[in-house]
Amino acid sequence: MQNNPQPQANAALDHPLEMTVHDMPQSDLSGDASSPVGSRTNRWMLWLILAVCAAPVIASYTAYYVVRPQNKAVHGDLIQPTVSIPQQEVRDLKGQVRDLSALKGQWLFMSVGGGACDAQCQERLYLQRQLIVSLGAERDRVDWVWLINDDAPVDEKIMPALQSAQVLRVPSAVLQAWLKPSEGKNLESSFYLVDPQGEWMERFVASSEREQVVNVKKDLNRLLSASASWDRAGRD
Repeated sequence: MQNNPQPQANAALDHPLEMTVHDMPQSDLSGDASSPVGSRTNRWMLWLILAVCAAPVIASYTAYYVVRPQNKAVHGDLIQPTVSIPQQEVRDLKGQVRDLSALKGQWLFMSVGGGACDAQCQERLYLQRQLIVSLGAERDRVDWVWLINDDAPVDEKIMPALQSAQVLRVPSAVLQAWLKPSEGKNLESSFYLVDPQGEWMERFVASSEREQVVNVKKDLNRLLSASASWDRAGRD
């Protein structure tokens, strides 16, 4: 959930604009913040500023969830309502304690599996990485996350391939309470997409079939495009 040339500046705009500040008429209504009318004006201005700041986020989510043309259907399973990432102490592969909620701030493209990581698990991890790489210039906005649901040691042979991944050991009970697989499937059978605000919002079948891979990439591209006005690479 997964980095253009700037147009040449107009020569007429190369010099700084000159601005003159003129005296403005004073008004007791707007100038006195302690007056009831002045307080109301300030509150309205504050709400206006907040609305302007929130507009890009609201617009991008509306575009994705509500105003989707029929020929651009979502291919994954939308999670409605979304589910917040839990506050939970977890450990990385070095044994260092972290808070799971600290992953917020980036799109998270996640999978779940045991530490022993059999051939199917390794194929999922490879597919995860390739899907993120395929996003091109937008790939720095998506973190590759592998959540290990047991205490089994990770095979040293696959450790070099995990250098760019966020790998965390999360108690199985926590994962079961947070993430839900497709009906009749287990947690390992899906990819999970979490938005930068820490909300799990979409689930994909973890399949290497070409059609499924193309569909996952379409959804990732659409989400990244819809959120481009407010989401940037890196965490706040």
